[in-house]
Amino acid sequence: MTYKAYIGIGSNLPSPDKNCVEAIVRISALRDVTIIAKSSLYKTEPLGHIDQDWFVNAAIKIETLLNPQELLSALLKIESEMGRIRKEKWGPRLIDLDLLFYDDLILNQERMTLPHPEIHKRKFVLAPMNEIAENHIHPTLKKTMKTLLQEITGDSVVEIISN
Repeated sequence: MTYKAYIGIGSNLPSPDKNCVEAIVRISALRDVTIIAKSSLYKTEPLGHIDQDWFVNAAIKIETLLNPQELLSALLKIESEMGRIRKEKWGPRLIDLDLLFYDDLILNQERMTLPHPEIHKRKFVLAPMNEIAENHIHPTLKKTMKTLLQEITGDSVVEIISN
Protein backbone atom coordinates (compact mmCIF):
# COMPACT_ATOMS: atom_id res chain seq x y z
CA MET A 1 0.00 0.00 0.00
CA THR A 2 1.29 3.47 -0.86
CA TYR A 3 1.07 6.45 1.45
CA LYS A 4 1.15 10.15 0.71
CA ALA A 5 3.48 12.40 2.65
CA TYR A 6 4.56 16.02 2.54
CA ILE A 7 8.10 17.17 3.22
CA GLY A 8 9.25 20.71 4.00
CA ILE A 9 12.70 21.67 2.71
CA GLY A 10 14.85 24.61 3.80
CA SER A 11 18.40 25.96 3.71
CA ASN A 12 20.21 29.24 4.38
CA LEU A 13 23.88 28.36 4.14
CA PRO A 14 26.00 28.69 0.98
CA SER A 15 23.85 28.26 -2.15
CA PRO A 16 20.56 27.54 -0.33
CA ASP A 17 18.62 27.19 -3.59
CA LYS A 18 21.08 24.57 -4.84
CA ASN A 19 20.95 22.78 -1.46
CA CYS A 20 17.16 22.54 -1.68
CA VAL A 21 17.28 21.25 -5.26
CA GLU A 22 19.96 18.70 -4.30
CA ALA A 23 17.83 17.49 -1.39
CA ILE A 24 14.84 17.03 -3.71
CA VAL A 25 17.02 15.03 -6.13
CA ARG A 26 18.25 12.85 -3.26
CA ILE A 27 14.70 12.28 -2.00
CA SER A 28 13.59 11.32 -5.52
CA ALA A 29 16.39 8.73 -5.60
CA LEU A 30 15.14 6.98 -2.47
CA ARG A 31 13.84 3.46 -2.98
CA ASP A 32 10.04 3.29 -2.60
CA VAL A 33 9.59 7.08 -2.90
CA THR A 34 8.05 8.95 -5.84
CA ILE A 35 7.73 12.73 -5.93
CA ILE A 36 4.28 13.67 -7.25
CA ALA A 37 4.28 17.43 -6.65
CA LYS A 38 6.95 20.06 -6.02
CA SER A 39 6.48 23.69 -5.01
CA SER A 40 8.41 26.68 -6.22
CA LEU A 41 11.41 27.84 -4.22
CA TYR A 42 10.61 30.63 -1.76
CA LYS A 43 12.91 33.22 -0.19
CA THR A 44 11.91 33.52 3.46
CA GLU A 45 12.82 35.61 6.45
CA PRO A 46 14.59 33.70 9.25
CA LEU A 47 12.56 32.70 12.30
CA GLY A 48 13.81 33.16 15.84
CA HIS A 49 17.55 33.82 15.53
CA ILE A 50 17.32 36.81 13.16
CA ASP A 51 21.03 37.58 12.64
CA GLN A 52 21.48 35.09 9.82
CA ASP A 53 20.97 34.79 6.08
CA TRP A 54 17.47 34.42 4.68
CA PHE A 55 16.23 30.93 3.90
CA VAL A 56 15.12 29.21 0.74
CA ASN A 57 12.14 26.91 1.38
CA ALA A 58 10.04 24.49 -0.64
CA ALA A 59 7.65 21.59 -0.13
CA ILE A 60 7.12 18.32 -1.96
CA LYS A 61 4.39 15.72 -2.00
CA ILE A 62 5.48 12.11 -2.29
CA GLU A 63 4.01 8.64 -2.54
CA THR A 64 5.90 6.05 -0.56
CA LEU A 65 5.89 2.48 0.64
CA LEU A 66 8.06 3.48 3.61
CA ASN A 67 6.47 3.75 7.03
CA PRO A 68 6.83 7.11 8.86
CA GLN A 69 9.87 6.00 10.88
CA GLU A 70 11.65 4.65 7.79
CA LEU A 71 10.90 7.84 5.89
CA LEU A 72 12.13 10.07 8.72
CA SER A 73 15.32 8.00 9.00
CA ALA A 74 15.91 8.36 5.26
CA LEU A 75 15.42 12.16 5.49
CA LEU A 76 17.80 12.45 8.46
CA LYS A 77 20.37 10.38 6.53
CA ILE A 78 20.11 12.77 3.56
CA GLU A 79 20.61 15.74 5.90
CA SER A 80 23.68 14.08 7.38
CA GLU A 81 25.13 13.10 3.97
CA MET A 82 24.70 16.69 2.80
CA GLY A 83 26.67 17.92 5.83
CA ARG A 84 23.95 19.08 8.24
CA ILE A 85 25.24 19.64 11.76
CA ARG A 86 22.60 20.33 14.42
CA LYS A 87 23.88 23.16 16.62
CA GLU A 88 21.04 25.43 17.67
CA LYS A 89 17.28 25.60 17.30
CA TRP A 90 16.30 28.05 14.55
CA GLY A 91 19.95 28.59 13.69
CA PRO A 92 21.61 28.53 10.27
CA ARG A 93 21.45 25.22 8.46
CA LEU A 94 22.81 23.65 5.31
CA ILE A 95 19.63 21.62 4.83
CA ASP A 96 16.50 20.95 6.84
CA LEU A 97 14.04 18.22 5.87
CA ASP A 98 10.82 18.12 7.88
CA LEU A 99 8.21 15.40 7.58
CA LEU A 100 5.09 17.60 7.68
CA PHE A 101 2.27 15.12 7.05
CA TYR A 102 2.06 11.37 6.53
CA ASP A 103 -1.41 10.62 5.14
CA ASP A 104 -3.77 11.71 7.93
CA LEU A 105 -1.68 10.08 10.64
CA ILE A 106 -1.68 11.74 14.06
CA LEU A 107 1.34 10.61 16.04
CA ASN A 108 3.06 11.95 19.14
CA GLN A 109 6.24 10.07 19.94
CA GLU A 110 9.56 11.13 21.42
CA ARG A 111 11.31 11.26 18.03
CA MET A 112 8.36 12.13 15.79
CA THR A 113 5.23 14.23 15.95
CA LEU A 114 2.78 14.14 13.04
CA PRO A 115 1.54 16.34 11.69
CA HIS A 116 4.54 18.58 12.32
CA PRO A 117 3.47 20.66 15.33
CA GLU A 118 4.43 24.11 14.01
CA ILE A 119 2.90 24.07 10.51
CA HIS A 120 0.05 26.46 11.28
CA LYS A 121 2.50 29.06 12.68
CA ARG A 122 4.96 29.05 9.79
CA LYS A 123 4.25 31.04 6.67
CA PHE A 124 7.44 29.61 5.11
CA VAL A 125 5.81 26.15 5.31
CA LEU A 126 2.24 27.16 4.49
CA ALA A 127 3.07 29.14 1.32
CA PRO A 128 4.76 26.23 -0.51
CA MET A 129 2.24 23.76 0.92
CA ASN A 130 -0.61 25.95 -0.34
CA GLU A 131 0.94 25.92 -3.80
CA ILE A 132 0.96 22.11 -4.09
CA ALA A 133 -1.91 21.14 -1.77
CA GLU A 134 -4.19 24.07 -0.98
CA ASN A 135 -7.10 21.74 -0.18
CA HIS A 136 -5.11 19.33 2.00
CA ILE A 137 -6.82 19.25 5.39
CA HIS A 138 -4.69 19.40 8.54
CA PRO A 139 -5.87 16.28 10.44
CA THR A 140 -5.97 17.90 13.89
CA LEU A 141 -6.87 21.51 13.04
CA LYS A 142 -9.45 20.43 10.42
CA LYS A 143 -8.53 23.33 8.13
CA THR A 144 -7.07 23.42 4.62
CA MET A 145 -3.60 24.73 3.88
CA LYS A 146 -5.24 27.64 2.07
CA THR A 147 -7.28 28.57 5.16
CA LEU A 148 -4.28 28.23 7.49
CA LEU A 149 -2.22 30.48 5.20
CA GLN A 150 -5.01 33.07 5.11
CA GLU A 151 -5.29 33.00 8.92
CA ILE A 152 -1.59 33.36 9.72
CA THR A 153 -0.66 36.59 11.44
CA GLY A 154 2.59 38.49 11.32
CA ASP A 155 4.45 40.11 8.50
CA SER A 156 7.26 37.65 7.80
CA VAL A 157 8.39 37.88 4.18
CA VAL A 158 7.87 34.83 1.98
CA GLU A 159 8.25 35.33 -1.77
CA ILE A 160 8.60 33.01 -4.77
CA ILE A 161 12.07 33.07 -6.32
CA SER A 162 11.70 30.28 -8.89
CA ASN A 163 9.26 27.63 -10.08
